[in-house]
Amino acid sequence: MSGTGTGSSDGTRGHGTGTNAAVTRSTLRQQIADALRDEVLAGRLQPGQEFTVKEIAEQYGVSATPVREALVDLSAQGLLDAVQHRGFQVHEYSFADFRGMVEARALVTDALFRGLTGAAWSAEVEEALCGVRRRGEEAGRAALAGDLNVLIGYDLRFWRELGAIFGNPYLTDFLHRLRVQSWSCAVPLLRREGDLAGRLWAEHTDLVDALAGRDQTASRALFAAYNAHALDLIESLAAGPPPSS
Repeated sequence: MSGTGTGSSDGTRGHGTGTNAAVTRSTLRQQIADALRDEVLAGRLQPGQEFTVKEIAEQYGVSATPVREALVDLSAQGLLDAVQHRGFQVHEYSFADFRGMVEARALVTDALFRGLTGAAWSAEVEEALCGVRRRGEEAGRAALAGDLNVLIGYDLRFWRELGAIFGNPYLTDFLHRLRVQSWSCAVPLLRREGDLAGRLWAEHTDLVDALAGRDQTASRALFAAYNAHALDLIESLAAGPPPSS
């Protein structure tokens, strides 16, 4: 694991008012959770890898309380598992898990598409969709280049911002969680491949254009093709290379 200097222990020792200490601890909790999530998505924390609250607290130079809370948060999100008397470990997903995630996010995304293509749009929505398209351009370039680190960051922003336009924060948060989980499942397999140029889905802008044109049929077709591509790719990687003759 690599330290990122998320915070210092000063903010967790009760300096200042009780409210300020609680806010600081909450901020540290989120920062640590975000940093560890990034470690998982970057493949630096591998499935099955174990660690303790003490190790993480020492790594980031903070007290144990916000670390423990961050790890519990990540466990609730399905990224970590609590190991009795030993700490935590990175959750190990199966291809069946990945298929379930794809099916779940398809249901949520279908509702999002119906809302976007059926509602009247304000100037703010039009502007927000332009911003989403810019994220899609960056994600598409990274996908074509096989740059997984850049792709994951822009892909998560793309879908989160697209969901925010829909206006239902519960669906948006649920979709974001599903997408983080599906990337966490796919990353260990993808990183073993080495060169990913041209093998990753890169049609983000086509999807935005279909939504901007209120074309629900095209939007659904693009997303169905995306899901089929993801399932085929991850299933082939999970199966491993064919036996040599």
